[in-house]
Amino acid sequence: MALASTPAPPALKAKRRREAARTAAFLSPWLIGFGVFFAYPLVSTVYFSFMKYDGFTAPTFTGLKNWDYVLNHYPSFWTGLGNTLWLVLVMVTLRVVFGLGIGLLITRVKTGAGFFRTAFYLPYLAPPVAATMAFAFLLNPGTGPVDHLLGELGLPQPGWFTDPAWSKPALTLLAMWGIGDLMVIFMAALLDVPREQYEAAELDGAGPWQKFRFVTLPNISPIVMFAVVTGVIQTMQYYTQAIVAGKVASGVIGGSGQQFEPGYPHGSTWTLPQMVYNLGFQRFDTGSACVVAVILFAISMAFTSLLLRRKSGFVDED
Repeated sequence: MALASTPAPPALKAKRRREAARTAAFLSPWLIGFGVFFAYPLVSTVYFSFMKYDGFTAPTFTGLKNWDYVLNHYPSFWTGLGNTLWLVLVMVTLRVVFGLGIGLLITRVKTGAGFFRTAFYLPYLAPPVAATMAFAFLLNPGTGPVDHLLGELGLPQPGWFTDPAWSKPALTLLAMWGIGDLMVIFMAALLDVPREQYEAAELDGAGPWQKFRFVTLPNISPIVMFAVVTGVIQTMQYYTQAIVAGKVASGVIGGSGQQFEPGYPHGSTWTLPQMVYNLGFQRFDTGSACVVAVILFAISMAFTSLLLRRKSGFVDED
């Protein structure tokens, strides 16, 4: 026969309430920040994606009309989605590989490590607009020194930001130039790898690749995961460099009254964040802009969830 459960005494209930209130008080700064800066904007974005709203008049429910317009009728939506995914796959991969490679090289430099560390980190501190404008002028196919040097060497001279086939690779070169943030993170992780494991690997006859594969990579795998996940999230919000490069390459760097083709040249630098700005702040179609924002969030979450799976290959099972 089952015994009836004994109710908790009033003193114990009061103690539990005090502990819950204390816990809630300590969590309140995070809870308020989460609600104000994440939960409320996310719910509002989903809500307005089903509304006709221009930011001035009261929103009216339109069902799936905004979604149908963005997915089937808005010009260059799929072009912008393809460009954004290209940047995520190529730019993030090259940044992580290049940052890890530079970190490995500098940790093995005997003299001048401080100089090289500073030299590679300084470009990361350059303002994005100034760095993009400098790159656009350096890679200018007519007057830029890069193409001039390539011509002197007898190598092909790409159009870079004026050529649809080379605009995204040019943006990737710009991102790799400012690799200092990842380099510093990887250097800290590499210097924390136990030396005893390298010595044991050398006693077993392991070469440089084997030591990297079986000693270095397992130890820094959480940092690689961090770099990839944050890189994906940042690249999904890629806006400033793409819009500035397109404006400089097209000659539109002045003020109002100048016509500019978004995504210049020929939509090759058109990204989803630019689409949000175009719909929400230029066309005052807040509902459709919210649709693109929801799609951006969903893709970012899908990438992050895929990378965070234990079988993704970045984090060991043990």
